[in-house]
Amino acid sequence: MSIAPKSPATAIVFPCYNEAGRLAVAEFERFLDGHEILFILVDDGSRDKTREVLERIRRGRESRVEVLPLERNRGKAEAVRLGMAQAFERPFAYVGFWDADLATPLDAIPPFVELLERRPEIDMVFGARVKLLGRDIRRHASRHYLGRLFATAVSQILRMPIYDTQCGAKLFRANAHTRAAFSKPFLSRWIFDVEVIARCIEQVGSPCTASEAIYEFPLLRWEDMQGSKLKGADFGTAALDLSRIWWTYRMALRGK
Repeated sequence: MSIAPKSPATAIVFPCYNEAGRLAVAEFERFLDGHEILFILVDDGSRDKTREVLERIRRGRESRVEVLPLERNRGKAEAVRLGMAQAFERPFAYVGFWDADLATPLDAIPPFVELLERRPEIDMVFGARVKLLGRDIRRHASRHYLGRLFATAVSQILRMPIYDTQCGAKLFRANAHTRAAFSKPFLSRWIFDVEVIARCIEQVGSPCTASEAIYEFPLLRWEDMQGSKLKGADFGTAALDLSRIWWTYRMALRGK
């Protein structure tokens, strides 16, 4: 009697927009061949050959790779949300998203999974780019300092001491709270990560309670990749979006 292959318990969403020249195909293939994890590769209306590259990764690994093509560019937030929604339709234990440029290496995924399995009180694991001795965090100085200013503002608005909301490596326990956090479009195309936390605060009733369910995982490796679509002017847009998020969720963020 044949035994059906074990279904993966984890799904990871990768938003991709014009990534044909940047996707590390060999790294995707190496990781997929060694792990039972489903990858959902979202082509966010790319105008280059991204779709062809994604299909190449999928070829021969159809049970562990899905390609979700969007007819037009919807922005990172919506690409992630639609990919997460597709994953939430099935009985995965853990669902997350990862930057397709692999600034955070794929080898960081298993430690995130292990943490959620070991700590049932935690619902969310966020990668944190903390430059410590023994860790290889390569980030442009200008982005680092702008990021610290932004993170300080976010901490004040969310009323929790979170260090790094914008690292593109996150894993969630698939439950009612996390499903609800991705149930409708976000206000911002880029800093939707902040709104995910705001929605969780709104559901559980207070920033303190929400912070107990979040674990920031100091990454061993992270590298600022060339070709990033985030430009200096986007920090101004992020500041405006942050004010919109605060206004929309202000009652929950105040703990009322």
